[in-house]
Amino acid sequence: MIDKSNNKLSIRKQCHLLDVNRSRFYCKAAATSERDITMMNYIDTEFTAHPFTGIERMVNILRREQKLIVNHKRVRRLMRKMGLMAIYPKPRTTQSIIEHARYPCLIRKLDIAAPDHVWCSDITYIRMAHGFMYLVAIMDYFSRYVLSWSVSNSLESLFCMDALDEALSMSMPVIFHSDQGSQYTCSDFIDELKVRKIKVSMSGRERCFDNILAERLWRTVKYEEVYLREYGDGHELIRSLREYFEYYNYRRPHMSLDNKTPAEAYQLRRQSLRSAPATPALRKATELNETLQLTP
Repeated sequence: MIDKSNNKLSIRKQCHLLDVNRSRFYCKAAATSERDITMMNYIDTEFTAHPFTGIERMVNILRREQKLIVNHKRVRRLMRKMGLMAIYPKPRTTQSIIEHARYPCLIRKLDIAAPDHVWCSDITYIRMAHGFMYLVAIMDYFSRYVLSWSVSNSLESLFCMDALDEALSMSMPVIFHSDQGSQYTCSDFIDELKVRKIKVSMSGRERCFDNILAERLWRTVKYEEVYLREYGDGHELIRSLREYFEYYNYRRPHMSLDNKTPAEAYQLRRQSLRSAPATPALRKATELNETLQLTP
């Protein structure tokens, strides 16, 4: 948003109006080394296959299988940079950021019987030929339908907001579930959900499977798309992911959905809730459908 060629407003004034420190404007992030990128690709492959792998075990695997000279400090730094954390019950060693609100997990033992009852979201690392990017997706919990997605070269919350705006332009859930990452706990994201009276749900401590469907989505995307290609730049990544999610939503059948595609399960179930007679078995689902405020 800052225009260097603006003759009426100086850089100092533009930074002041945008509430941005000038040092942030002039700072150029150091490029990630090829060694770190190679190691991050190994970590990503191993973590996707075995998401319970922690730092110490990851160090041993890199030393034994890849013959890399690495210690736990480097692996910890790279895994944090990638946003990876082993999914197993852990002691209470991580404290949440004080200014960020915490919300309970609302989907435990919840009978999710209709589309747009619960949406879930997560962020993952995407390998590139000469670097890496991050991918966020918002998925309907009932049908596995990916409503929106976005990519970014940083973990700032803006690309998550873009994905949320796109998903909300299509429909609206009763509950939005995510982890406790800073992208989902920032005021802009939470306020957008509260304005639309959407209940906020977040994965709790020692609950590694609260967002398991999003983790399964990443496993599918990586083994069927990411690991088969080498993206030259962000434009190629976006073009390829657009083709894949089109295939995933409309052509790829799911056994858990009676061999329907996510789009079929999403649309057919919504239509059935509207057209079915008011039998006792469907009364609860019909009431839920009215609450969802489904779009035509």
